[in-house]
Amino acid sequence: MSFKIAFIGAGSVGFTRTLTRDLWKVPEFAGSKIEIALHDISKANLSMIQQILAKDAKANKLPCKITATTQRRRALDGARYVINCTRIGGLEAFATDIDIPLKYGVDQCVGDTLCAGGVMYGQRNIPQILAFQKDMVELTDNDHGQALFLNYANPMAMNTWASLDAYDKGQGINTVGLCHGVEGGWKQIDSVLANLFGDEPIKGHDHAALNARTQIICAGINHQTWYTHVCYKGKMIDSDTLLKAFETHPIFSKTEKVRIDVLKRFGYYSTESNGHLSEYVPWYRKRAKEIKKWIDLSSWINGETGGYLRVCTEGRNWFKTDFPKWLAEAGKPLTEYHRSTEHGSYIIESLETNRMYRGHFNVRNNGIITNLPNDCIVEAPGYVDATGMNMQAGITLPQACAATCNASVSVQRMSKDAAVTGDVTLLKQAMLHDPLVAAMLNPEEIWQMTDEMLVAQSQWLPNYRKTDINAAKKRLANPTVKTKAWAGAARMKVQSVSQLRKSKQASVMAADKAAAQRSKDAKTA
Repeated sequence: MSFKIAFIGAGSVGFTRTLTRDLWKVPEFAGSKIEIALHDISKANLSMIQQILAKDAKANKLPCKITATTQRRRALDGARYVINCTRIGGLEAFATDIDIPLKYGVDQCVGDTLCAGGVMYGQRNIPQILAFQKDMVELTDNDHGQALFLNYANPMAMNTWASLDAYDKGQGINTVGLCHGVEGGWKQIDSVLANLFGDEPIKGHDHAALNARTQIICAGINHQTWYTHVCYKGKMIDSDTLLKAFETHPIFSKTEKVRIDVLKRFGYYSTESNGHLSEYVPWYRKRAKEIKKWIDLSSWINGETGGYLRVCTEGRNWFKTDFPKWLAEAGKPLTEYHRSTEHGSYIIESLETNRMYRGHFNVRNNGIITNLPNDCIVEAPGYVDATGMNMQAGITLPQACAATCNASVSVQRMSKDAAVTGDVTLLKQAMLHDPLVAAMLNPEEIWQMTDEMLVAQSQWLPNYRKTDINAAKKRLANPTVKTKAWAGAARMKVQSVSQLRKSKQASVMAADKAAAQRSKDAKTA
């Protein structure tokens, strides 16, 4: 067995290493001359991940080939699978996604999916997604339509939507969007029900034990997916029982207040974290004095202002400082590594070996969810084997869940189209219809905030004409809206490397800090 996997944005060191080691846990892959082609625009990050993976491969006597290049086309040439882990604009652009909206009163925890930050993140990402597709349709191992683009980059729905639009026009390869949110909430549900019924918690990452005890059907759109069916130890769980389980849980009753309130009012639990969910809807971050009522500061993901930006900044600084230590820790036996629940390796394993895998995937709707638009990107259950990916169709969401998703879909569609066409007016209309932005700002405030974000991020926005950027600058020279310096309702300072060492924070080698926190919570429960 021999094929090539390319990582775009491989400088996301921890995540790339996790996905690669997941692949190496497949016996057929560990014993084959598979090529792992690493690409990143950062030579420093590329060198770090190449050194770590090379040490891992050598220590485990793997026959794989590891290459690294800053030339994207070289990495893509001949690849059968392409994994996208990019963050276009890096932390510099990310900071403006958070800081500029704060001047206007919009307080975000993450800002990478919806709200002002997510909309602008899409404007930076989509032009690059289309550039990737242009290269992939020319260079990948796709003679029989087998090449697959696995997108992990946010904003998931917008990126996947633009990518599949290109594919449908014959200007790209097939695409699936992948996220771990369903698995995180699934573990939480199992944990609270075990606590309610007096059962032992499942330790570690035992996915088989989780699936044996708790089965779920989960569908919606990325980061707004709903557990419409929950079965625990052979018994269907109703909404009242699930609500009681969360409200009586010693940890999640404190950390998941937004999700529990939505469960109380909708009757269904949502996949995404407390901090994420709070910025997708108009109800929980609209009054600064009330935000702390709905969040918890024990972990950034529970709602901290700009929390994800803070931990990403800390992680980058810590990793750069302590890289020799992380490299020294690399090279451990794969027998000691527990395969993660990230979908990527399981999908590739199923396509190559015909072992069936059930997961939740982001794909074009086309009737999968009956009460969401056919053209939008949904996240729903599907099965993968050597014949490809086959989705479960005919799902109908509860009306409240569908209404919330539909509001977001409209913003996603406008944002995606604005990014593709460079239409400033459509971009502002997307902002105008975003649930949290609309709850906080009037139209003139939204127009000015969007202008300011366009100007601040112009170096990463080749899709927008210079004349439009200059026009925005001219409007900002005579502002019609007053702004204020505001840190947000619950912002925490970026810790130094020495402070992080002292407080014994989790290693930045963890591929996903959010998943690490969920795992920690589950073990404590």
